[in-house]
Amino acid sequence: MNKTLKLVITVLVMGTFFWACQRVPLTGRKQFVGLVSGDQMMTLSFQQYKGFLDTVKQVPAGKADAQQVSRVGERIKKAAEDYLIQQNMGSALDGYQWEFRTVESKELNAWCMPGGKVCFYTGILPICKGDAGIAVVMGHEVAHAIAEHGRERMSRAMMAQGLTQVGAVAAGVATGDQRVMEAAGQVLGIGTQLGGVLPNSRKQESEADKIGLIFMAMAGYDPHEAVAFWQRMEEAGKNSQKPPKLLSTHPADASRIADLQANMDKAMKYYYAYGNK
Repeated sequence: MNKTLKLVITVLVMGTFFWACQRVPLTGRKQFVGLVSGDQMMTLSFQQYKGFLDTVKQVPAGKADAQQVSRVGERIKKAAEDYLIQQNMGSALDGYQWEFRTVESKELNAWCMPGGKVCFYTGILPICKGDAGIAVVMGHEVAHAIAEHGRERMSRAMMAQGLTQVGAVAAGVATGDQRVMEAAGQVLGIGTQLGGVLPNSRKQESEADKIGLIFMAMAGYDPHEAVAFWQRMEEAGKNSQKPPKLLSTHPADASRIADLQANMDKAMKYYYAYGNK
């Protein structure tokens, strides 16, 4: 490859990167997302979600566990919507089709896919110990979707493949190319083995913690419960051969607890502002 061609590719890469950046709601972090559109991510998400539900045993909507997850989910959903509308970012929710499902599984896990597709496993509910604990997890997982972490990871993965493949990959997403669908499944964390939680980076995990605190506070749940919940999750990880999937990429260690506590004053301001005492 000659120097001229290298220079052209470098310029194209840099131009693509800056063109395709946006800022995450609430934190303001700049993220690279532009190689996959929000609509494309949601289309993939909805297909993956439906396929997943066809392979598991769901808790009937009328049962207590499912009602509890749905009840908390609706409150977190409203909080997220209210926040974005207040920030004149309501359009970020265009195309969302919220669903809150509970499935029978011993795994300590939960996730929210792009477009608001939420799933809780019954195994995590005893660790939650009630609505406030579910709100901690719900806020955290919904934050991943609102912050478009899945879209960010997929865009970065596509960039890593090289500019010569970007056009083909982007076209494949739009047309349903099977190879791209498989890659998307890995990014979303849902596949034949069901990864469950998005394989998030530590930066995304910390960001979801921060945003989730605000959402649960706005929804009327005391943010202090987040510290207690992650302490229980950490303990659960110590008592098993493998850590829960929620801890697989970002252990609930002292650093995480410290970060939650550092953001507690801001979260409590939202909690009190919404009439809670």
